[in-house]
Amino acid sequence: MVAYPTEAVYGLGCDPLNEAAFARLLALKQRPGDKGVILIAAEEGQLRPYLGDLPEPMLQRLRQTWPGPVTWIVPAAPGVPAWLTGGRDTIAVRVTAHSMAAALCRAFGGALVSTSANRSGEEPARSAEEVRRQFGDRLDDILVGPLGGLERPTRICDARTGATIRE
Repeated sequence: MVAYPTEAVYGLGCDPLNEAAFARLLALKQRPGDKGVILIAAEEGQLRPYLGDLPEPMLQRLRQTWPGPVTWIVPAAPGVPAWLTGGRDTIAVRVTAHSMAAALCRAFGGALVSTSANRSGEEPARSAEEVRRQFGDRLDDILVGPLGGLERPTRICDARTGATIRE
């Protein structure tokens, strides 16, 4: 489990297919498992294993904002673990334009879980020092770097309807 800078806040990430790492992340955040998480990637291809059948107009909608600070709720592929989707038939995904977050995905070789670095209900960390204060040595690593300049976490939209879920 690693903390890293994203577009607006520090994120916590792990291998999305490692259930033990994911459970550790939820325990650290004191977050229920039914909320689902965001997956970030350096490129669309890293998200392919998690995406269900997306009609071309939907794909075009996503591609107009990627890489960039828009997270999309899309149909999940069959077999995507329920711990990632919160038990829903959808999953939240983003191709990040943040250079360090994208480099982390490239180094890992795929998409990563991305959830804000904070305990549930608290403000997300905006610096490596804040991450250290909240989590101490319970993380495997903290990547130190600048945030992407957004004041608020990324916008979340529903790819099926185009509706904004979080501004």
